[in-house]
Amino acid sequence: MGSAPFLLALALLVATTFSCARRKKAYIPNAPTTTAAPAPAPAAPVERRAARDLTDVMTDELKLLPDQQAKVRAILTSTVEQVNDAQKKHGADRTALLTDLKAINARSEGQLKQVLTPTQYQQYQTKKRAMQAEMQSRKTGGGR
Repeated sequence: MGSAPFLLALALLVATTFSCARRKKAYIPNAPTTTAAPAPAPAAPVERRAARDLTDVMTDELKLLPDQQAKVRAILTSTVEQVNDAQKKHGADRTALLTDLKAINARSEGQLKQVLTPTQYQQYQTKKRAMQAEMQSRKTGGGR
């Protein structure tokens, strides 16, 4: 029972990890950027890339409309940043980290539920569970 909240809180991270691997398979290069925006922290580009990749996967899987796509990307970017901040803040304090991750996940899920249609949200929940199972299988040696 102790691992259930942990899996729930890390659902978005699992989805992000899975989507990044999927995105690499079908890599489509982006046009080079002409302006270099200063990054507030070294992890910021990775956060944006993870949110972008997951948004792309969700767009394909859930058939997001352009306005939904922008909102989902903003939610996911914020979520990844919050998770990274929580990890830095709590370090080895697993109990505090899990508490924060659970709250972050709940906020993110609530925001996604407002942006997605009921059908899209149900599809998202189903896909998320499947991705969690796949990642768990990989962890225990069942994959690759």
